[in-house]
Amino acid sequence: MPKVVDPEARRRAVAEAVFRVVRAQGLEQASLRNVAEEAGLAIGSVRHYFTDHDELLSFALDELIARVERRVFARVDEIRDATTSQQRRAGVEELLGELLPLDADRHDEAVVWLEFSQAARTRPTLRPAARRLYEGIRMIVGRVLERSGVPGEEEVERLAALLDGLAVNAVLQPDLMTPAKIRAVLRRHLDGLEAARR
Repeated sequence: MPKVVDPEARRRAVAEAVFRVVRAQGLEQASLRNVAEEAGLAIGSVRHYFTDHDELLSFALDELIARVERRVFARVDEIRDATTSQQRRAGVEELLGELLPLDADRHDEAVVWLEFSQAARTRPTLRPAARRLYEGIRMIVGRVLERSGVPGEEEVERLAALLDGLAVNAVLQPDLMTPAKIRAVLRRHLDGLEAARR
C-alpha cells in the first residue's frame, strides 16, 4: 500500500528546508535542487508541491509570517487576561519580544527575514509577503501603543524602526547586540513612552 503523505505537512517540511538553507548559505543558494537535498527529497518531489522556485520562496516567506503571527496572537491573549498594570506591561514586552531575536529560534527567523526582505527589493514575487510582514509589524505596534494610550503614526514608526534596527543589528553583530541588550533597549523605550504619557 502506498504511503499517504499530507500535502500541507510536506509543503511545510520543504519550507523548513528552505529556512535551513537560507540560514546556512543565504537566499541565493536556496535553489530547488539544494532545498530538495536539504529536505531529503528528490527534486521531482519538490516540484510536485511547488510549480516553480518563486512559488516555493513565497510559500516559505508566508510560513515564516504565520509562525510569528501565531506567537504574537498567543501573547495578545495573555495581555487581555492580565489583571494588573505590571502584568500588562510585562505582556507587552513579551509580545514585542516575539518580533526580536531573543533566542536561537527567533534569531534564525530574523536571519531568514532579513534575507527575504533584502531579496524582495529585486524579486517582485516576494514583495507582497514582505509588504504583509512590514504592515503586520506596524499594525501590532500600533495596537500596542493605542492600548497603552500612546497614539500617533510617528510613534508607531519610531517603535517599529527600533524593533527593525535591533533585529538587524542582532543578526549582523550577535556578539554585540545580545538578547540582554535588546531587552534593555526595548524596556528603556517603553519606560520613556510611559513617562511621556503621565
